[in-house]
Amino acid sequence: MGRKLTNPGLAGIPEGVQIVRGYRRIAEELGEPPRRPAVAIGNFDGVHRGHRALLDKARRLACLSTGQTLALTFDPHPARFFAPELAPPMLTPLARRIELLQEAGADIVLVEPFTAELAAMPAEEFIRQVLHGALGASHIVVGADFSFGRDRSGNTALLASVGEQLDMGVHIVSQVTANGLVCSSTKVREFVLEGRVEGASLLLGRPFEVDGAVVAGAGRGRTLGVPTANLAPDGELLPKPGVYAGRACLLASVSRGDAATQEGARAETRWYAAAISIGTNLTFAEQGDPALTVEAHLLDFTGDLYGARLRLVFVARLREQRRYAKVEELVAEIERDIARTREICT
Repeated sequence: MGRKLTNPGLAGIPEGVQIVRGYRRIAEELGEPPRRPAVAIGNFDGVHRGHRALLDKARRLACLSTGQTLALTFDPHPARFFAPELAPPMLTPLARRIELLQEAGADIVLVEPFTAELAAMPAEEFIRQVLHGALGASHIVVGADFSFGRDRSGNTALLASVGEQLDMGVHIVSQVTANGLVCSSTKVREFVLEGRVEGASLLLGRPFEVDGAVVAGAGRGRTLGVPTANLAPDGELLPKPGVYAGRACLLASVSRGDAATQEGARAETRWYAAAISIGTNLTFAEQGDPALTVEAHLLDFTGDLYGARLRLVFVARLREQRRYAKVEELVAEIERDIARTREICT
């Protein structure tokens, strides 16, 4: 099926992902038109349980029609296009969103640039020109609150009506709930900003995560006997400052002091329990640490992490940031954090 695609600017996309930027280029980029795709449409920020319900439905429909599963998403998020100063931070960078959509079952991810032209397109034209004409969709799968087209004039009723004329099945997926909570990007974001990472995990269907490169820090952790990796996060959203129990996975090869081998730039697959701190190093603030930092102590890891890329997942919130009168008190608290992390995450 089609040729393997590469997309400069989307570093981190795994091998084999079929990704296209813009519906006008889809046949050219794939090397052939999509094969009777079932198209799931959404912003898919976070790719939470509700989003995966759309992909599950599309995948089942695609199997029945021997077609492909296509996820249609937008970049930038429409909210960022219309009111960038008011748009919320994204839960997942675009590259990770694409990866998660693939994991959820998408054969093709179409990233449609959200431009003034697209925003001005009448709703019925979007159905006829994009979904039917360019994509050749056999089925369309959307959420109950889906709206589209100029002035958001299109809704599920219009989609169903025009879809029937064009012999496209239209399927509306109801809201997904978990423990009585609606799975939405807004609610996930709220939980993360409050530090309630357990709630975010419930709605996501997996722990909230942050990827980034390991950069040089102040080096205090090593002097305290607790070396930490300082992360430069890729994304826009961080949990509320505090200390968390979590896990860390190496996304790029590093210089290792243990028995593990390396295979060029092949990603590591081993996970380590990690005590994660987000904050401003209150105990040492008088020494000039006003900036927010993300630090992780990987339990039972030996080696040099500089230059590596890490994925941190947040399992449980342990405590607030605190200022300690003595460094010895801080070290004792860190040791308790590590012990609790080991208990929770191993």
